[in-house]
Amino acid sequence: MRRPRKLAPWPAALALVGLGYGPSVAEDDKAIPNLVGTWVGENRTVSDKKGYKIWGEKTVEITEQQDRRFRGHFTYPDGTKNFFGVIYPDNVSFTWVASDSHGYNHGRILGPDRIAACYVESGPEATAGCADLARKK
Repeated sequence: MRRPRKLAPWPAALALVGLGYGPSVAEDDKAIPNLVGTWVGENRTVSDKKGYKIWGEKTVEITEQQDRRFRGHFTYPDGTKNFFGVIYPDNVSFTWVASDSHGYNHGRILGPDRIAACYVESGPEATAGCADLARKK
């Protein structure tokens, strides 16, 4: 007589998730932070060419968001730049990029109305900097 095979616990757990016993997409969407708004703060950078620099007030406008994806623009002393980005599944980290940029902006959500956005770029114009930004009410 053959003995029935025991299933490992993980395939059974995966089966339950597949049957709808895990977190639903709707629940996940509710947890995604809303970044739409105007964010303002001071930008501090360091580079070989410009040394340590405080750029003054930086304004970031996130104009639209669909689930984890968002887009917007920011202004700085040299002009305005459009960007698009994503919020990571941890609902804390995010990244945005611009079509006409050589670097990346990595950020963290610090609270409902506070984020930190840090830019890094390598190469001849290498620079690194962060802005602590508060959402305008």
